Amino acid sequence: MSETETPSIESNLTGETEHALYSQEWYAQQVRQLGRSVCEQLGIYVIPPDLVLSIVIPVYNEEATVEHLVEQVLISPVRKQIILVDDCSRDNSFAILQAIQEKHSRSDCEILIEKHSQNQGKGAALRTGFARATGNIVVIQDADLEYNPAEYPRLIQPIVEDKADVVFGSRFLGDHPHRVLYFWHYLANKFLTLLSNSFTDLNLTDMETCYKIFRNEVIQDILPTLKQNRFGFEPEVTAKIARRRYRVYEMSISYSGRTYEQGKKIGWKDGVQALWCIFRYGLAD
Repeated sequence: MSETETPSIESNLTGETEHALYSQEWYAQQVRQLGRSVCEQLGIYVIPPDLVLSIVIPVYNEEATVEHLVEQVLISPVRKQIILVDDCSRDNSFAILQAIQEKHSRSDCEILIEKHSQNQGKGAALRTGFARATGNIVVIQDADLEYNPAEYPRLIQPIVEDKADVVFGSRFLGDHPHRVLYFWHYLANKFLTLLSNSFTDLNLTDMETCYKIFRNEVIQDILPTLKQNRFGFEPEVTAKIARRRYRVYEMSISYSGRTYEQGKKIGWKDGVQALWCIFRYGLAD
């Protein structure tokens, strides 16, 4: 074993063996040390060894962040399939994706790349990625660094424990750190979420969040009906989840928002489109 390799099982200072994170053996060790009730409070549980998480990452002009983002995804302690969809980037993003795939070609993580011949939008890129997803659970991940992949194990827990079919990661719940940015964006998000809730009868706090996690069979059921190419995907998929009465959980997440100078893409036109989509899909599929 080289100096850079880390064994999955080690010995700690107490003499106990340290097992792979979220394994049955690791969980039993935590229960012995902390007690079952503390483990429940801390979100310590067992992830089945055969569970695979498909991470769908739409990419558009993200050469500055996408490589670092993928490295963060790769170290998350869950078996993964990574699907990168380049939405006809004008910068060097696609070449970086190819380099990432080549670099990790011998790893146990499957990395797939799709490329659109013309720019279509986030919703279209997600549809392309969903069609390739084969994991048990599917998560949406932006290619910037606003959302933290280290939170995957906590976010998928309600699905793993068969309490939920869909999980929304909320930027407005809990005490996780948030970068302070645009007041009017915050107000618009709250208004759109409130309006969406009035049609779907859900009580979400953050309908526009990137972090939406699905059982694979849920998103495959909805996929043939999805039509929105840009950010209208968010209210569209929310309405279709609600109409099918899937079990929805919402969990707090951290958020490191970026500025327009750093590459933020959503604008006021997307807000208008979201309004139309809330009415359109709130009334019918």
